[in-house]
Amino acid sequence: MAAVRLTHFRALMADEFGSVRAASLARDHFFADLDGRTVEQALDAGVDPKDVWRAVCEAFEVPAERR
Repeated sequence: MAAVRLTHFRALMADEFGSVRAASLARDHFFADLDGRTVEQALDAGVDPKDVWRAVCEAFEVPAERR
């Protein structure tokens, strides 16, 4: 089940930011809502992809209809 959610998370990131920028954001941007971790660090630590997506949406002000 987690792999499906992770796959969906990756698709949401790519749809919102484009695949190249999504990969860069996941690797290089530190999010306060993820305790100062990157997306990749948070996912590796076991944070639910849904919670990671919420943090990304908050940080980049993704409109509610795309959250």
